[in-house]
Amino acid sequence: MQRGRRSKEQLQDSFDYLLSRILSGGGLLSCSGLDEETKNALWAIAGAGPDVTDDLVEAARRAFAGQLDGSNTARWRAERDRALTEREERSG
Repeated sequence: MQRGRRSKEQLQDSFDYLLSRILSGGGLLSCSGLDEETKNALWAIAGAGPDVTDDLVEAARRAFAGQLDGSNTARWRAERDRALTEREERSG
């Protein structure tokens, strides 16, 4: 069992492996260490079947870059904070 955070190198290996696996018809593994945005982009590729476009692959690479640079997490936190503020304003 993996403990702690994965290094960038481990995440890159995981992403590269899963992208290759999906492009060759395999499925996504659940314990990849990848964030939801990246996994969703990989699911989009898997869902496209044999009709995978370069745009889908590039979107997955962008999502993964966002995981590595922290922008996916920052966007998720900003959305969470916005939703909490709206809920407080409605109830307050």
